[in-house]
This record gives sequence, structure tokens and C-alpha cells, in this order.
Amino acid sequence: MADTADPADRPAVPPVPAPDEEVAPPAPDDSEAAGPPDAEQDAPAPDLGTDPASERRKEQEERAEDDRGYDDLRRVHQLVNNNFYGVVDASGAAFGFGTLSSPGLAPGTIEPEERDRALRFYVPPRPCFDEALGHLNEAALVVLTGPDNCGRGAGSLALLRQVLGEAAKPRSLSPANALAELAASQDLKPGQGYVILDYVGELRPESVQAYEIGRLSKELRRKGSYLVITAGDTARRRLALRDHCVAWQAPDPVELFDHCRGKLPDVRLDPDTERELLERVGEQRRPADVVAAALALSEEGPTTALDTLRDRHRELVRQWFAERPPADDLLALAALAFLEGIPERTFEKECAALVAHVRDWERSGETPVAEPDGSAGAPLTAAVAGQSRARWRARAVGLVTTEHRPAPSRDAGRSERRLVFTSPRVRELVIAELHDLYGYELWYPLRRWLGELALLGDLETRTEVARGVALLARYALVEVDENLLKVWSEGITSQRVTAALTLGFMCDVEHLAPQALNIVQSWLDNSGPGRAVTAAMALTGRLGSLYRLQTLNWLWFLTHRGERVAFSARRSLVLLLQTAEHDPERVLFTLRFVRTVIAGTAPGTRERSIALRTAVQLLEAARIEACEPVTAALLRTVPHSARHLGALWADVLHSSNRSRAVGALCRTLVQLRDDPSVTGAVRELGEAMRDAMTAQQWAALCRHLSIALNHPDYAVPGTHQLAQVLVGSLRGRAPAASRRSLASLISTPPFPSARGGRSK
Repeated sequence: MADTADPADRPAVPPVPAPDEEVAPPAPDDSEAAGPPDAEQDAPAPDLGTDPASERRKEQEERAEDDRGYDDLRRVHQLVNNNFYGVVDASGAAFGFGTLSSPGLAPGTIEPEERDRALRFYVPPRPCFDEALGHLNEAALVVLTGPDNCGRGAGSLALLRQVLGEAAKPRSLSPANALAELAASQDLKPGQGYVILDYVGELRPESVQAYEIGRLSKELRRKGSYLVITAGDTARRRLALRDHCVAWQAPDPVELFDHCRGKLPDVRLDPDTERELLERVGEQRRPADVVAAALALSEEGPTTALDTLRDRHRELVRQWFAERPPADDLLALAALAFLEGIPERTFEKECAALVAHVRDWERSGETPVAEPDGSAGAPLTAAVAGQSRARWRARAVGLVTTEHRPAPSRDAGRSERRLVFTSPRVRELVIAELHDLYGYELWYPLRRWLGELALLGDLETRTEVARGVALLARYALVEVDENLLKVWSEGITSQRVTAALTLGFMCDVEHLAPQALNIVQSWLDNSGPGRAVTAAMALTGRLGSLYRLQTLNWLWFLTHRGERVAFSARRSLVLLLQTAEHDPERVLFTLRFVRTVIAGTAPGTRERSIALRTAVQLLEAARIEACEPVTAALLRTVPHSARHLGALWADVLHSSNRSRAVGALCRTLVQLRDDPSVTGAVRELGEAMRDAMTAQQWAALCRHLSIALNHPDYAVPGTHQLAQVLVGSLRGRAPAASRRSLASLISTPPFPSARGGRSK
């Protein structure tokens, strides 16, 4: 039976005859037998006056636009992998996949060792710790509210350790709608600790009422389980949670510092140094900064500890703004805050564009850019004309420098000068000062300029815009969401990719990761196909690595929507697997999820057809860093992946996607043919496939594989021998004669190398 799946979704593969009908009855075709996609809001009601040809052209244009967006994402992810797993260069990383996060940020079980590392220097803040412990003992539920970075997360783990003991393994839940799901769940485990970090509220506030919270508290008490939620101060205004809130505070910084010193090797200090050190410690408001100073004192001495506490970069930035910089210097630094590290020639062009936006704003009759004290500054007449590259030496001393960096992609061998901040922290501090000191007169033209860059900028420029906007979200989340992300999320491809990258960068800050997740969820909730596609794109980055199960569930849901959204969801699932290549745990998690979904669908249903179509795209995927099958890389580097891949291949081989599955299997064998270390993995792959097939189906696969391997693309020395390892993997399931007859189907070709065969 010919494979009738959408040809745009698959590469060309050698045709493989279908097996006999009685050997492996095909599943309904993905695109036709399964019926049309759900209408929902993605597919408007048919208009009798609509030109079918025009509709087809529109669909093709949308598909091409989405393809370009995923190509951009793939390039950014490739840059991340190359930098993190090759030469470590944080400046080129887009999502920071390798960054360590605090325990509980990613949903899942928190191991005691992980918890104890987080609480190594913990000091319970009084009296709020005792008050929270009382709430927890009484209602089995408490909400820790307070400013970010005050130690709420560590406090939640310390409270659960106090009530459940040292051996307990708390379970972290997703911050998006987790409370509603938990309140309605019947699966609360006895004696279990639960934590929801940085709770942002439910997407539908009415879904969690005071009655439901009371019922949840009663069920927790009945089972001897406990729930700790951390949230911002706004949680205290939610009626459903108001009675369970405790205002959290950071511990006394000097007390925490002394506690840390007691656990670290002693460092002798002269009285003056110790007095200054304690004065600086007393000014700190973040426990993490106090711990960092104590570690610096122990490992590098008092000078480094004082430098850590003085925060030289903050002093430099504040001093620069206190001198009321002229408008041209101000705009140049503001532009650099959103475009750090791009080629200098490109930066100068975009900086001039920002000045033009400000001039247009002033000519409209509105107030010009204001000085920090609110007084009007001088007009921007010839602001750019007086700027020279040499002026940066005096314009932002100590804040900005120049470096020669290679291009991130095809021109990697050629470097050019780029303007960069002297420290990544300086960039964040500059954006913070811009937000604190300047108002609408600066930010209105600046937002228009950012919108233009998201629309027209190249990928490198848009990536830096996303990085800067994510930094701005630390101080103006609502403004970023309403004025930038919402607009970009339903714009053209360049804007949607910029929005997706921004959400990925936001996850580098722990308290913003739940907010990014909530934004994505809002785009999935009846917000139209454009935003749904943007949400699918955003889930391929840091969000997908943090919130694995929720990401996979959402993307699987999107595969059942209109064809444009479903196509994007499948591409996102493929990209998730490609970017997980260096993370074995995430690879196995993704493959297990797909296997479980397929197993839960009934033969002949639309749901099974969609699941199989998605599975075959995963098996056909190429590595993100090279033109070779990702399955080959997984078999080579990820233990136990063969078992899951074998089960997926067996499922797809039973469907109308058979020819694509055989082609993907052949390409994998070709890629692995010269690597003796993968023989065991290939044998395990064959065993997994054989376990899921009948003898007739297995014989049919051997016959089709033999035919396909004679194609010039696959008739490469060594491939047939590896195929014999695959089909010989019966482990006593059939008599020896049967094994010989099956292996003989994969015969060695008459010529050592078929003409035109590729060496992969």
C-alpha cells in the first residue's frame, strides 16, 4: 500500500513494496483515512465564495513561513549545543541548557542529597519560619509569600524536611494550574511532601475557590501529606489562599554570614577588615549574596569577599546614570543593552534607527526624552552625526569594551569588532536603571524600535533583542507581556521566533520560568493558530527542558488541532528530541512518552494515526548538528534507547508509514556501519522490534529491508552485515533453521559497493 501521508512532511525514500495484507494490516492513512483535522478556532467555517486555489496558496505560504521559523530555532539551538558541549562560551548560548537550577524548579522528585545541598548553609528566619511551621502542622498547607530572592524556595524545602524527616523525597509540581489539578486529584499519596515554587495562579482564577482549597487541606491532613507553595506578595490578595499565607523574610544577613563561616574553613581577619566585611554583609538583602561572600572569603580571601559585597559593577552603572548622560550617549547605551555583541557596523545602523524613532516621537509634539530628575533634556539634533567609534572610550568607561569575535554560523572563521559590556551583570544593571529612571518619553520610542527589530532584524540581532527583553522582564514583566510578547506572538515568523526566544531567556531567572510557562499556556487557550504556533516554538527551548511532562502533553494536544498547528507541534517534538541528544535522561523520557501515547490509542482511530505520524517524524529526524539520523546518535550514546526506538519502529512498521520507517531504519544502519561499538545496541534494537512483531510481520520486515538495502543510497559496504546483526536478534524466539532463513533474506549484495552509493 502506498504511503499517502503528507509529502511535505517527509524526505524522499526508496519505495518499498507493502507486505501481504494478511501479514501486517495497515493502519488508516494519516491524512485522508483519518478524516479532516478538528475545526476548532484554527479552521474557519468554509466560505462558499472562497477560491480553493487561493486557500491552498495561503496554506503553502503559512507552511513556508513556519518552516523558516523552525529553521531559525534550529540554528539557535545548534549554536547552544556547539558552544556548551564543544567550546564553552556563555556569550553564544541562547537558552542556557547547561545552567544549574535550584531544587524543585523543574517538576519531579527532589532527592535528599539535592535538598541537602540547597540547605547546606540554611538559617531559619524567625519568626516567620515558626509561623509557617504552625500553619503546616495545623492545615497541612502553607503559602510563603514575599519578594523574589528572599529565600522562599529554600524555606519550603526546610519546612518539608522538618515535618517529614531527613529521608523524605518531596515532589515538585508545575506552577501552572498545578493547584487546580491537585485539588481535583484523587491521587494524593500518603506521607508525601509537595511543593509548588513560584506559583503564578491559575489560568482561570475561578477554577480554584476557597472551598476547593479547604477540601485539599482536609485531604492532605487525612493522608499525612503536606503542601508548601511559594509565591509573590500578590498571592496574599487571593481569597482562596489568604488564610494560608505567611509573609516570608530573609534571615538576618550577619547571622547567616556567621553561620556560613562556622561551616567553612576558618580565615583569620584583622579587626578593620572584619568590621568592613560585616558592615557590607549587613547591607545585603539576598541570602544568596551573603553565602557567595562567605564562600569567596573561605576560598579566595577577604579582598575577593569585599569585592563581591561592594558590587563594583552596580556602583559604576549608578554613577554613570547619576551624571545625567546626554541624550546621544544615553540612547547608544540603551541600544547596546538590547543589542550586545552584534557586529559594530550593524549596531551603528540600528542605533541610528533608534535615534530616528526618538526624533519622530519628539516631532509629534510629545515631551522629549527626559533626564532622570524629570526635566526635559536637550533635543536630539544630529545625535548620531557626532558619534564616532572612538568616543566609546570616554562614553561608558568601565561599562563597555570592544572585542573581536567570530560570527556564530557559517563565517565562524572570520571575526569582526563587536561592542560588549565588561560583564554580563552590567547589561542587566543598565536595563534596571533605564527602567527605574526613565519613563514613557524614552520607553515608547524604544518599544517601537524593538518591535521593528523583531520584525526586520536578522537572526543574530533578534536573538540579542530577545535576550535584552528577557532582562527587562525581570523588572517590567507586565509591560513586556502586553506591549511586546502579545504583539509578536501573532505576528509574522520573525516576530514569533523572537517571542519564543524571549520566553526561553526568561527561564534563566528562576522566578520568571513559571511566568514564561503561564504565558505559553495562555497562548494555547483559544488564542488562535498564530499564537498556538508561537507557543509550540517556545516549548522547544529551556521551557521544554524544565517542564518536560507538561510540554509533551501540550504539544501532543496541539497535534490534534488544525493542520498548521499540528505541523508545528510535530516539528517542536522533533526539535525537543534533537536538542536532548546530550541529555540521556530527557531522551528516554521523550521516547517513553511517545510509546505510552501510542499504546493508549485504539487501532484504526484518528488519534493513533496522528501518534504514528508523529513517531515516524521522530525516527526520520536528523541530528541538529550534522546531516545524519538522530536515531544513530542515540543508539551510539544513550544507553537503553534501543529498546524504546525498537518499539516505536515496530509500531510505525505496522502502519501505512511503513516505507518511511524502513527508509529511516536503512539510513540509521548506513550511519552506524563503521562503528563496531554499536553492535550491541543494534542487536538490542532488533530484539525490541522482534518482541513487538509476529513471525509473519518479522519475515515481511526482513524482506522489505533486503529490497531497500539494494538501493544505491544504502548499498554501502558494511550495511548488510549490520542488518544481519539486526535481524539475527531473536534470542531463541525461533528455531535455528528459522533464524537462518530470516538472516538469508538480508543477503550480501553481489558487488562490494553499489555504484552511486554514498559514504555517510
